[in-house]
Amino acid sequence: MRGTGKILAFMIRGENNSMNAQRILFTITLAVSSIALPAVLGAQAPDNTKINKNDRDAGQPTADQQKENRSDREMTKQIRQSIMADKSLSSYAHNVKIISQNGTVTLKGPVKSEDEKTSVMSKAVAVAGSADKVTDQITVKH
Repeated sequence: MRGTGKILAFMIRGENNSMNAQRILFTITLAVSSIALPAVLGAQAPDNTKINKNDRDAGQPTADQQKENRSDREMTKQIRQSIMADKSLSSYAHNVKIISQNGTVTLKGPVKSEDEKTSVMSKAVAVAGSADKVTDQITVKH
């Protein structure tokens, strides 16, 4: 930091360099806060690592296997809109993976309660047309 003081003093000396000095001060402040802020807030590790291991199983559908045909994309879109419109659901439920393949839907990911699981499932069934077109891989986070 000793060198930084000399650089700042040099930059501040000239009147034409006041904008440069402000930029340098801003950059230093930003750098220091980006290092210190996570430590102050207590950085949290992701809590769904074990859940994501299910996506590594070759037999399980993953989001990259979402079909690009119009009907599957539209079904996924309608289910997502229905879930997002329900403000009583948690962010976990809002982020459930929806994978549509040839008219069938797979729902994956954690939710906070059985009620949320039921709600998400019912929204998907309403769009898909029947329960046999929806595969439930939702887990309840305890």
